Amino acid sequence: MKIIVDAMGGDNAPGAIVRGALEANRAHGVDIILVGRAAEVLRAVESCGEKTLPAGVEIRDASEVVEISDDPATAFKMKKDSSLTVGLNLLKNGEGDAFVSAGSTGALLAGATLLVKRIRGIRRAAMGPVIPTAGGRAILCDCGANAECTAEYLLQFAYLGSCYARRVLGVERPRVALLNIGAEEAKGDALRHEAYALLKEAGDAGRIHFTGNIEADGAMLGGADVIVADGYSGNIMLKSVEGTAKFLLQELKGMFLSGTRTKLAAALVKGDMAKMKKLLDPGQVGGTPFLGISKPVVKAHGSSDARAVTNAILRAGEYAESGFIADIERDIDLMRVGRNAEKN
Repeated sequence: MKIIVDAMGGDNAPGAIVRGALEANRAHGVDIILVGRAAEVLRAVESCGEKTLPAGVEIRDASEVVEISDDPATAFKMKKDSSLTVGLNLLKNGEGDAFVSAGSTGALLAGATLLVKRIRGIRRAAMGPVIPTAGGRAILCDCGANAECTAEYLLQFAYLGSCYARRVLGVERPRVALLNIGAEEAKGDALRHEAYALLKEAGDAGRIHFTGNIEADGAMLGGADVIVADGYSGNIMLKSVEGTAKFLLQELKGMFLSGTRTKLAAALVKGDMAKMKKLLDPGQVGGTPFLGISKPVVKAHGSSDARAVTNAILRAGEYAESGFIADIERDIDLMRVGRNAEKN
């Protein structure tokens, strides 16, 4: 498995990116292509205690960097020798199995869409982060790539999320639910009504396991394995989950350190608290795949540390090996509105 890594993308590049990539290579045997300004990347390698590049690690020079201030829609075109553009072209040309970047989300999505291309028949690629729930995990699709959606997009997001849950998360029969302001069928706006009808039709035909509408609290309590949303609503839900997790951990830490008795209590539950912190830590997941792109592209969090980068690389490898993209290519006719698709 060879993963292409944007060494210059993210708040902590190139140091944390390189350190995380080297750890993925050392501990997990992943071959790595580090893309970026060669001299800076090599210095970052040396700062990790490596006098020479380890076996299975190579550097591809890219003289430019896509900055957060650049226009996401055109940055990859204007900076053709950026680490992001060079890395995506390497993936397009088959020189690696997946691409990971902690850089600009918008530029990465635009570049992936126009260089690597969407799977033929997929209307829009979607971001599919895995979030913790009371039932274990769920995939939220979409969480920000498409602020404005049609009902057909949401139908395709349901298929993409369901396939990912089966192939990558190991859920045999994923429960698919539509994020809405109420569980009743009549709830929501025109988009939700139209999407509900398409999802119910697909569910009745046995192509997905559609369970109906779901509110955000029900989703967090484990009511679905795939949460279907437009990017606007999905992003609000995701940021709310992340913010609530940080708030709760801060409050718990303050409570346990407030006095002698609570410090003793903290010592007793230290192991359980560590498990909870791990569950709520975005860096543990590592990265979010762009579902619907013809080759694996994974977005790591902009503030990723080395551990998060390692995990993003591992997730990218799992995604590349899962067979997800081949499944979507095979079943694309099931995801098109107006087609008389038969159940496989």
